[in-house]
Amino acid sequence: MDVHLIDGTYELFRHFFAVPASADVNGQEVGAVRGVLASVVSMIEQGATHLGVATDHVVESFRNDLYPGYKTSEGVAPELLSQFPILEEALEAMGVLVWPMVEFEADDALASAAAKAAKDDRVGQVIICTPDKDLCQCVVGTRVVQLDRRRDAVRDEAGVVAKFGVNPGSIPDYLAVVGDSADGFPGVQGWGQKAAALALSQYPHLEDIPKDWRAWHPSIKRARALSEALFAAWDDALLFRKLATLRLDVPVFATVDDLRWQGPRPNFSEHCHRMKSPVLFGRVTSARQ
Repeated sequence: MDVHLIDGTYELFRHFFAVPASADVNGQEVGAVRGVLASVVSMIEQGATHLGVATDHVVESFRNDLYPGYKTSEGVAPELLSQFPILEEALEAMGVLVWPMVEFEADDALASAAAKAAKDDRVGQVIICTPDKDLCQCVVGTRVVQLDRRRDAVRDEAGVVAKFGVNPGSIPDYLAVVGDSADGFPGVQGWGQKAAALALSQYPHLEDIPKDWRAWHPSIKRARALSEALFAAWDDALLFRKLATLRLDVPVFATVDDLRWQGPRPNFSEHCHRMKSPVLFGRVTSARQ
């Protein structure tokens, strides 16, 4: 069996900006929800048997307590935020296991699920369905991979190295120095993607980097300037790495058998009626047969 782990937050954002607005019978906007549900059904129709979806039920997480500049829900359209609980309830009614995150983030749930699923010898491959660079740290060889469904592109460990110049295990260190504007932390001044790739390909983690710039590998240009910038901002760099490191201790499932899709629940028809989606109901019931 293969395990498909879906970034519900990414999917909801993607569909919100890609599909026309659509209201349910009560006037609630559900266009993005309908798009995500149709997308998940497509995966089942194409043969996916074991699925889990992680969402950011609340955008803020424990990381906001660690760093005040970390991303928040400020500026996110209310019409989008209001669809998160609707999506979560609809997916559960469809029979899909959902992890709505409050203390943690959806990425933490995906990372935890990927690590746990990969330990099961019955699993052929763990496929994390998101293009999010944070999840690159979870990639393991060709066993745990990322799938960008919009581009139909798979990224395995060799693909991570080709894209970022570092191994998956160094991605948190890479993001710590380069920064991540999407998550709201700036990185270390003077450290760009090329410098980070050169340094971390030689020294996988920040602690491995020699404090004496003269001991740095000769392939790393501007060693003195990079060293001075890094160690002047050392505490910030460690904090940013902590922010970028995904947690593996989120409760997700007991066994991968919990991820097996066995068809919709009886109340799924109510959700489809409310969303004015008879076609979706028909597709889901047909997929179960």
